[in-house]
Amino acid sequence: MTTLTLRAIAFGFILGAAPVGVALAQDAPAETPSQSAVEETPWRATVTGQIEAFRSRDPSGAFEYAADAFHQGFPSPEAFFVAIVGSGYAPIMESRSHSFGEFRRIDDMTVMQRVKFVGRDQMLYEALYLLGQEEGAWRVQGVQLMKQQGLGI
Repeated sequence: MTTLTLRAIAFGFILGAAPVGVALAQDAPAETPSQSAVEETPWRATVTGQIEAFRSRDPSGAFEYAADAFHQGFPSPEAFFVAIVGSGYAPIMESRSHSFGEFRRIDDMTVMQRVKFVGRDQMLYEALYLLGQEEGAWRVQGVQLMKQQGLGI
């Protein structure tokens, strides 16, 4: 299998996993963040860590938070980083801020988390993160980014 094929598979996972996860997650009740929920959402540290690594232009740091499928599909953190930038995820990297919305547990090892972004251009974006536990740590399995109406301040 060529590197290009592996990249295509990994991007298919990025783009395809979130809609499947959304369909699965719709059966579960949404959990609105509260103080106790915030304390019980350890995957948020993974999301924030990867966002901060992207903002810092740190390929190794961003790759560290990616799921094993990405580690198998990309030959290096730099290749992962370049591919993510080229696939339309620059608004995450260039965002001024992010905040967490509701989340849904798909099962004990998988979560869908909404994250809202204010872009460098003041545009609003929302991302659905699919996260899973791998070897005791939460890892990003896929992200679906959508532009929203309105402006952020």
